Amino acid sequence: MATAPGMFHASVAYLPSSFAMYITMMGMAAFMDTEDGLKTHKGIMWFGIGATVGWPFSAALVMPFLLEELVFAKVTGNISEMAHRITDGGIRSLIIVPFQVGIDLFFYHKMLFVPWRIVSYNIFSGSSRGPDIFGTEPWHFYIRNLFLNFNAWFLLAMCAGPLLLLSFVTQQHPITRAPVWRSMIYTTPFYLWFAIFTVQAHKEERFMYPAYPLLCFNAAIAMHVFLHYLGRPNQVFIYRKIPVKLKMLFALGGVLLAVTAGVLRTMGIVSAYRAPLAIYKPLETPGFVDTEAIVCLGKEWYRFPSSYFLPKKMRAAFVKSAFDGLLPGRFSEATTGFGLYPTWLVPPGMNDQNIEDPGKHTDIRHCSFLVDSRFAGSEPSNLEPVYIADTKTWEVMQCQDFLDVSQTHPLSRVFWTPEWNIIPARYRRKYGQYCLLRRKSSAN
Repeated sequence: MATAPGMFHASVAYLPSSFAMYITMMGMAAFMDTEDGLKTHKGIMWFGIGATVGWPFSAALVMPFLLEELVFAKVTGNISEMAHRITDGGIRSLIIVPFQVGIDLFFYHKMLFVPWRIVSYNIFSGSSRGPDIFGTEPWHFYIRNLFLNFNAWFLLAMCAGPLLLLSFVTQQHPITRAPVWRSMIYTTPFYLWFAIFTVQAHKEERFMYPAYPLLCFNAAIAMHVFLHYLGRPNQVFIYRKIPVKLKMLFALGGVLLAVTAGVLRTMGIVSAYRAPLAIYKPLETPGFVDTEAIVCLGKEWYRFPSSYFLPKKMRAAFVKSAFDGLLPGRFSEATTGFGLYPTWLVPPGMNDQNIEDPGKHTDIRHCSFLVDSRFAGSEPSNLEPVYIADTKTWEVMQCQDFLDVSQTHPLSRVFWTPEWNIIPARYRRKYGQYCLLRRKSSAN
C-alpha cells in the first residue's frame, strides 16, 4: 500500500470515495477479528458509515460477509444470534443518520437523505439522465487503470481466489490461519466490486478507490500462497535442485521490481501533473493576497483543484471554451436577508442533464488573472486560443511544466524518466507550459 501509485493519490483525495476507502479498511478489520467471536455488528457499522456519510455504493462490499452470516446460521442453526448481530450492526449504522440529516437540514433548508439521492439519480433516473451522459468507457478500462496504479499487485489480487482454491485442493494442511473457505470470503469483496463497476458504462478512476485496500489484501494473500509453494519441498527433480537462496532471490526480485515500478509511477505523476496545484502560489504573495479579483479558467476548467487554493477575496470564474456541458455553480454569498451561510440557495442555471448554461460564462474582459496552457501537440481554436501568446493583454506570473501527453512516448508517460543525455530522444518526456497570467494594466 505504501508504494502503490493508486494509494498515493486516493489516500489524499478530498472525495467521498476516499472516505469510503478508509472505512472499508475498518469494516474489513472488524470482520476479520474473530478472536472473541464474530464482529459482524462492528463490520456492518463501519460499512454503513462509509455508505451514508461517504459513498452509498460502498455498501455493496458488505454483501459477501452477510452471505457468510446467513450460511453460517443455516449450518449451525443459530439463526437468532445471526439476526441479533445483523440488527445490532444496522442500528449502529443508523445512529449517525439523524445527525447527517440534521446537518443537511441546516445547510439546505429541506429534509434530505443524500445517499438515496445519489442512488436514485445514478440508477433510476432514466436514459436522459444518470452517469452515462458524462461519458462512457470500454469494459477493459479498469483493467488498464488498475494495472497502471498497482502493476504486479493487481495481477496477484486477481489470482488470490484461484490460488486459495488450488491450495485447498492440493494441500493436506491449511496455509492460512483462517479456514480456506473464510479466506475465500475475505477475497470476494474485491472481485464483487470490480465486476459491478466493470459492467457500468460510465467509468472513473475514483470509483475504484473503496476497493483499493481490498486489492492490496488480495495481493498479500496471493503472495503468501505463492511463497508457500515456492518454499515447500517438492519431488520434481529439477525444482528440487534449485537452491533455496535462488528461490528467495527470485521472490525478492519480483517484489523489488513491483515496488520500483510503483515508485517510478508515483514520481512520474507528481513531476508531470503537479502544475495545477502549484500555479496559484503567486496569488498568496504580498500585493495580491488581499486583492479582490476574478481568476478565470477556459480550457483548463476541469483541472481547477478547488477554491481553497485561492486567496479569500478572489473568486474563480469560467470563460467560454470548447466544452459544451454544465460548468460548476457557485454558492450564494449574500450577507443580508438570508442569515448565516445561505447554502440552500440553488445557483441559477443548474440542471441534471449536463446541459450547458451560458450564464456560467464570464466575459474575459472581467478577468484579472487567467490560467492557460500551451502544448505542441494541441491546435488553438477560436474558442480555445493560446492566451499565453497574447503578450499585449497578458503577462506571465508563473509557468510550470506540464506533460504533453500527445508528444511523449507511452513508456515515459507511465513512468518517470530522468532528463539524461543517455536517454534516447524518443523516450524523453516532452512538456508544455501551464501558466498563471495577469492582465496588463494597459489592456482593455
